[in-house]
Amino acid sequence: MATLIKRIGDWDLAEECAQEAFAEALRRWPLDGVPRNPGAWLTTVARNRAIDRLRRESRKSELLAEVATEPTTSDPMNDRDDEPEIEDDRLRLIFTCCHPALPLEGRVALTLRTLTGLTTAEIARAFLVSEPTMAKRLVRAKHKIVGAGIPYRVPPAQLLPERTAGVLAVLYLLFNEGYVASGGADLIRANLCHEAIRLARALTQLMPHEPEARGLLALMLLHHARRAARLDRSGDLVTLEDQDRGRWDANEITEATALLDNALREGSAGPYQLQAAIAACHATADRPEATDWVEIAGLYELLLELVPTPVVELNRAVAVAMARGLDEGLALVDQLESSRSLQSYYLLHATRADLLRRLERPAEAAVAYREALELVGSDAERRFLERRLAEVTAA
Repeated sequence: MATLIKRIGDWDLAEECAQEAFAEALRRWPLDGVPRNPGAWLTTVARNRAIDRLRRESRKSELLAEVATEPTTSDPMNDRDDEPEIEDDRLRLIFTCCHPALPLEGRVALTLRTLTGLTTAEIARAFLVSEPTMAKRLVRAKHKIVGAGIPYRVPPAQLLPERTAGVLAVLYLLFNEGYVASGGADLIRANLCHEAIRLARALTQLMPHEPEARGLLALMLLHHARRAARLDRSGDLVTLEDQDRGRWDANEITEATALLDNALREGSAGPYQLQAAIAACHATADRPEATDWVEIAGLYELLLELVPTPVVELNRAVAVAMARGLDEGLALVDQLESSRSLQSYYLLHATRADLLRRLERPAEAAVAYREALELVGSDAERRFLERRLAEVTAA
């Protein structure tokens, strides 16, 4: 994809021709065998398809001449001497895609759509917007790339830092979709979690002095360590406070806390380090009542200064409820609900329902659970909410 977009300058055409090349490979390789250089084979086939398309469009004759003279004998992923040594192909593409000329949200969304296999609907849910809105943003990002003539290539090593924020966000959202799928039958998409962790490891090796990269890897590992305890044998959701902590992966927790401690010694904690510190408070508590909610609430205060979003406010409200009292936390949630900034976010209503349940206000909790059920995406979370609703309506 990086090679095609760089050479023909048309994102949509590159996607279509790449798909056609893969389809051709599925037809021919079982008969002819896998080529010695599969990547070059795919690139050549896709490039030839693009040339054929451009020949049929006279309005692109000038672009055709440019493409037709492009050399094909060199390695398509290594045609610049000043490119940094990024050994992982997927990570190379993510850095290539996260061009700083695009708004951060645009570059992250476009990279997720192009390189991670997430659908437009899944990306929309990650950004808390509607699918049509996200589709329009993706189109605008592609048009800006074409209109501004933004080069699609791996930047020189000295320019990697200006793309780091986008790369971190891509890996973070990729892991989140794997850890809590936004829809479908499976709550956990293990392949996405593993790929995000693998890429985060590659990033820490590429940029060993970037504390936020270590913070992000620590955050992923701390969450991933709890994977075996998050669902019961029936595939139903088990809340954090009810999980069997003996099933958590102690080795991953140890590795993550060491990474986090190393990153925090840099003295400038960023959002991923703060989130990892919050996750560490949970992961290192041997029982639910030993959780340091006061510390967690304080960390959310710091995170809110760096990332002043409604989702962080909602998480802070939960921490405040557990640290200072359920009524105080509920008041914060009610403020968020009044602002309507998270009205379509099912966890706002699920959180409010849970606090009302704990306060023994079952009728109000039932209303909130029903509101959450109208918005929830995954089957496991839906079944969990239905069980809670049944509990409060039977009370």
